[in-house]
Amino acid sequence: MQHGLKLGGKFTFPGSSLTVNRMGYGAMQLAGRDGKKMVWGPPRDVDGAIVLLREAVASGVNHIDTSDFYGPHVTNQIIRKALHPYADELVIVTKVGALRGEDGSWRPGLSTKELTGAIHDNLRNLGLEALDVVNLRSMFSVTGPAEGSMEAPLTVLAELQQKGLIRHIGVSNVTPTQVAEARRIVPIVCVQNEYNLARRADDALVADLAGDGIAYVPFFPLGGFTPLQSGTLSDVASRLDAAPMQVALAWLLQRSPNILVIPGTSSLVHLRDNLRAATIQIPDEMLADLDAIASPGKGAATIPREQ
Repeated sequence: MQHGLKLGGKFTFPGSSLTVNRMGYGAMQLAGRDGKKMVWGPPRDVDGAIVLLREAVASGVNHIDTSDFYGPHVTNQIIRKALHPYADELVIVTKVGALRGEDGSWRPGLSTKELTGAIHDNLRNLGLEALDVVNLRSMFSVTGPAEGSMEAPLTVLAELQQKGLIRHIGVSNVTPTQVAEARRIVPIVCVQNEYNLARRADDALVADLAGDGIAYVPFFPLGGFTPLQSGTLSDVASRLDAAPMQVALAWLLQRSPNILVIPGTSSLVHLRDNLRAATIQIPDEMLADLDAIASPGKGAATIPREQ
């Protein structure tokens, strides 16, 4: 257990009293795997998952990202078993907009009935009367942001917010055009997109959101199911006497003050490594080397894909 870590400093979601440490935890990997079905069913070691969650919170993590479609239901049930009743300072951010098929597939769940059901599933499985933050995941494409209006599903969430079931709303897997549309419909406190050293399409969006005090929360900050690979990253890590993945997280924390990181793991060792990343200060000249990774050429990072 790592007491006394600053965990990247603090951030307050706009228009709220919710203040979190910028180093959080993403709970997706707490779910298991069934053959080719990823994030499916219980983990092999439920008790180990409970220990991990408790250590994360005891070490200062007060921002947990989850969804009831992880498992499905499994991850939220583990969080409840491990941490309920929740500490006052713990902020649980969940996500709706997708459903799971029996084959493990991810499909849109954006109708009024599906969204309302998803909110109640999250409330029931987390043991809450209201959800701190709910991200609406765009599902015009499963593999990445794609244009399309989000007005109808956001209106549903806004109505559920008026009923007191949701405190704050964010969006996920979205384009800048969709972010602008969402902000015209309802106050948005966070945007959650894929972003890391190798994938930086959202550089301008990060800056725009920072100017308005809106959180940007990268998912797959370390590359997702297969890790980032870069000679430059490995070289910088060696010079800092750190692991490459720790440097990748530290880079995100230094990239912009509105970035909140939520690396996920089911390993206590990796959890402790991730938390220590918040103590790493990358010098300017090394930051410049890392900033160049996303550009084609020597040192460019790759994210290998499973066959």
